[in-house]
Amino acid sequence: MNEEKLEYRYDTQLLIEGEGLDEDAVFEYFVANFEGDSLLAVGDENLIKIHYHTNEPWKVLEYCASLGEIHDIVIEDMDRQARGLKG
Repeated sequence: MNEEKLEYRYDTQLLIEGEGLDEDAVFEYFVANFEGDSLLAVGDENLIKIHYHTNEPWKVLEYCASLGEIHDIVIEDMDRQARGLKG
């Protein structure tokens, strides 16, 4: 069986709620400070949705929590899902 190893294992999704949020600044911070791919940072000054594939989701949570209240957090293990297991 040929299994392809995922470069970034964890599909990390969450919402950041706050004031004066800047989706472009959040996007740039991710690019400069985290290893990963499939980044989406969309929203407005009060709410930003994050979607990111990374091996270190705890760093993403820590940074996002520094910007405002984080909620609707979902971290799925895509490697487990690829093997047919619950992520």
